[in-house]
Amino acid sequence: MDNARRSHWNGIYGTKAEDAVSWYQQTPEPSLTLLELAGAAPKSAVIDIGGGESHLVDALLARGFDDVTVLDLSQTALDANKARLGDSAGTVGWICADIVSWRPERSYEVWHDRAAFHFLTDPAEQAIYTATLAKALIPNGHAIIATFAADGPEKCSGLPIVRHDSNSIGKLLGDGFQLIDTRRHEHRTPWDSLQHFQFSTFRKQG
Repeated sequence: MDNARRSHWNGIYGTKAEDAVSWYQQTPEPSLTLLELAGAAPKSAVIDIGGGESHLVDALLARGFDDVTVLDLSQTALDANKARLGDSAGTVGWICADIVSWRPERSYEVWHDRAAFHFLTDPAEQAIYTATLAKALIPNGHAIIATFAADGPEKCSGLPIVRHDSNSIGKLLGDGFQLIDTRRHEHRTPWDSLQHFQFSTFRKQG
């Protein structure tokens, strides 16, 4: 499955401009607001799961964050992100891996995922994801997970997704996590259509 997913996303990122995909954001909100809510500071270790060509890393670097990691299974996307950042790319940790086969080698204070988790439609892969998250996050660390909401699209980039709310994500994370914030977000695509997202923020129990 890793190779099929990797080929799919390398094809997407290799053939479309960054602002020609539905998830494009020039300003990554409400992610920045939720990172602030989670108490993230410039010295906080932050990992962006499925970061692709997201501008979140740009925004964090501009705010003085110096321990940012971007994980994506598409090397094409990561290379584009590095090229956009220029010399600043050298201060970022880059990991090319599928989240369901990646094994973290260090800990993070904030786990951020805008729309990677909802592509995992297999319960076994969902369980791997949440176990990896729990392993990677420090006690009292925060996980910010965004997916299409219950009334959001059923597919993205030709792939089926699983729509979630804070309850369904909370059940998958288990009792070791406490929900501290949940909110809806209406994302407007580059072609002016509306997509309904939900953002859920959890704290890992100490």
